[in-house]
Order: sequence, then C-alpha cells, then structure tokens
Amino acid sequence: KMFISSNHTINKFVLLGLAESPDVQLLLFGVFLLIYVFTLLGNIGMMTLVRTNPHLHNTPMYFFLHHLSFTDACYSTVIMPNMLVSFISRNKDISFTGCVAQLYSFVFFGIVECYLLAIVAYDRYVAVCSPLRYVVLLPRTVCVWLVSTSYLLGFLYAAIYTGCTFGGPFCNSNVINHFFCDIGPLLKLSCSDRFLREKVIFAFVSLNGISTSGIILISYLYILSAVLRMRSVQSRSKAFNTCASHLMVISLFYGTGFFMYLQPSTTHNGLDKVAAVFYTLVTPLLNPIIYSLRNREVKEALMRHMK
Repeated sequence: KMFISSNHTINKFVLLGLAESPDVQLLLFGVFLLIYVFTLLGNIGMMTLVRTNPHLHNTPMYFFLHHLSFTDACYSTVIMPNMLVSFISRNKDISFTGCVAQLYSFVFFGIVECYLLAIVAYDRYVAVCSPLRYVVLLPRTVCVWLVSTSYLLGFLYAAIYTGCTFGGPFCNSNVINHFFCDIGPLLKLSCSDRFLREKVIFAFVSLNGISTSGIILISYLYILSAVLRMRSVQSRSKAFNTCASHLMVISLFYGTGFFMYLQPSTTHNGLDKVAAVFYTLVTPLLNPIIYSLRNREVKEALMRHMK
C-alpha cells in the first residue's frame, strides 16, 4: 500500500546515512564490515557450539543464549547489509515495502532481545541464588514457553509499532535523516496529526522497557546480594566481574534505546544516529563475548570442538 501526500505517491524513501563524504563513507564501510563479520562469527559460532554440544544444549542458560545469539545475528542483519551497500554504491534509496519490512523486522527482533535479556537475567538469578532448585525451576517446558512468549510478544508489538508509524500519509519529503527506517525519523515525515500514534508507541515502549529492565534490575540486585555473602574472595570477585559485564552491555542497550524512543519525534537530533549505532550494531557484537566467551564451560566446549 502506498500513502498519498498532497501531490504525489511515495513509493520509495532516501536514507541519508551516517556521512556524506565519499572518503568517510569508505572508512565507515571498512569499520562496519568488520563489526558485521565479527557479529556473525560470534553469534553463529555460539549457536553452533550450543547445538553440537549435548551438555550445553540441555542446559537452560545456553538454550536462552542460543536464542539470544540468533536474535542478535538477525537484528544486525536487518540493518547492516543495506547500510554497507549504500556506502559503496552511493545508492541510498529503499523501497516503501522494503522500509516497512525493515522497520517491522527491526522492532520484532529488538523486542525479542529485550525479553531474552530479562530471561537470561532471571536464569542467572536462579542459578546463583537457588542452585539446588535450578533444574526444578527451569525445566525444558518452562524454557520453551518463555522463549516462545518472547517471539509472540515481538510479533504483536512489532505490528503495533509499524502500524502506528505507517498509519497516516507522508508529506512531500521522502528523505529519512537516518541510516535505516526507524520510528522517530519516519514519524517526522508524517502529514497527519501524529500525537495519538506517538502516545501509543510511547506507552508500549514504556511497558516493554520498564517491565524487562525491572526484571533485570531486580534479578541482579539479588545476585549481587548473594555474591557479597560469598566467603571466598576469588569466587566473589569472579561473580562480581561477570555481573558487571552483563550490566554494562544491558545498560548500553537500554540506555540508548530509551534515549531514542522515550522522546517526541520533534526533539530528535544528530545524537540519535550515534545512539542507534550502539543499540543496533555494537550490542549484538558484544553479547556473545560477554555472555558466552567469558564463560569457562563455553571455552572448554570450544576447545574440544576445535580439537
């Protein structure tokens, strides 16, 4: 479906991207290509390791990390290939249908990511605070139900966000001041009154963000409390470092995400692109490193697999 503006039909958009200078674009192409390659290697490697190792495959934590890696790989792939092509081809156009599909896919995997991060935090809480009941509290059926619910919520919320964003005609300009089709920059192009649509998006972003970040925060507060009660200084230090690493990545993801989506579209500025780079491209790169490669079991499984 095309939306009619005052004098023409918009059948494509133009993404301004991150830079206009050809030299800068070539440099950015090299940087983001490396980020994308390492993101895919880290996340696909983690998925492969979990699938091929029976012990990891049957452990709730790695079942969740497998889906988190899948989500990260898809989340990055929704944006990165199109951006890389625009750097070297100088073609910044994206079709109307392609823009809708990109926004829907981006929101879908972003919502799933939020809920999976909350599930992983809860998993760590159970493992640290109730280790003897770990298998009882997280049997396979519960794990599958939690992950399935995450995908279902992602599907529903992505439909709501995409419907609100494209729920009205666009003005004469089809130029998006961003490097992908995102909610804020698209709403800026809307001709009709977008107040109600912005309020609906704000409400659901708040609901998702506060509920998932609340679960994460409470889980880690209990974890830190348990860590501080440990008698072994070495165990306490190791557990504290792991928690700090997890919280650093989560804070980066949620902090930049809240900055983008909990403000009106009229107040968005140049910092939006910087914030978007962190929560769309950097977080999927760091997640497999922080959650997986710092883990002793994963390192041992990787060494066995390489041998």
